[in-house]
Amino acid sequence: MRFLLADDHPLFRDALRTIVQRAFAQAEVIEAPDVSGIYAALDGDTDLLLLDLAMPGARGFSALVALRAQFPALPVIVVSGRSDPLTIARALVHGAAGFIPKSASAEQMTHAIERVLAGDIVDPTHSASPMMPAAERALASKLRELTAAQFRVLLGICDGKLNKQIAHELSITEATVKAHVTAVLRKLGAHHRTQLVAMTAALAVE
Repeated sequence: MRFLLADDHPLFRDALRTIVQRAFAQAEVIEAPDVSGIYAALDGDTDLLLLDLAMPGARGFSALVALRAQFPALPVIVVSGRSDPLTIARALVHGAAGFIPKSASAEQMTHAIERVLAGDIVDPTHSASPMMPAAERALASKLRELTAAQFRVLLGICDGKLNKQIAHELSITEATVKAHVTAVLRKLGAHHRTQLVAMTAALAVE
C-alpha cells in the first residue's frame, strides 16, 4: 500500500508516519509539506491521503474539494487540529472519507484509517450535514471543474503572485499561465483576480 501524509509540521508528520508504519508495516509512506507537494507525489498507486486543512496552499477546504474532483478514487482523511462538529461536517460534505482530530490517540487513528480503507466513512462526532451557505456550495461545485494545473494557478493568484512568478514555480510559460487564468476566471464566474481571492474565502476554515 502507498500512503501520502500531507502536513506542514515535520514533528507531526514524523508521529503520523510512526503510527502508520506500526499498523501497516509493508506500506510505503510518502510525505508532502504543502499542496504543491501533494500534486508532485500523487500517482495512481496512492491508496490513501491524510490531509491537514491548514497546510500551505490548502486555502481551507479548497484543496480537499479540488483533490477529490481530480482524484475521485482516492480516499482522503482530513487530519486537523480543528475538531469542532461544524468543521468535521464541512470536511465530510466536501468529500472527505473520514476525519481524525490531531488529538486522537494512535489507536483511534489506526482504527479510523482501517475503516476508511475498508470503505467506511469515519465521522468521530456523527455530525449531521450543516446548513452550508449557498455561496460555499456553489464555489465548491465550480472548483471541481478546474484541472490540476488550473487549481495550482489559482493558488498562486490567491498568494498574490504575478504570472511570471507562477510560471517559474510551475515550470510553464507565461502564456500558459495566462490561458489558465482565463479559464479559471471563466469557470469560477469571476471578472478579475481580486474577485478570485475573495471567492476562495468562502471555503476558509473558520
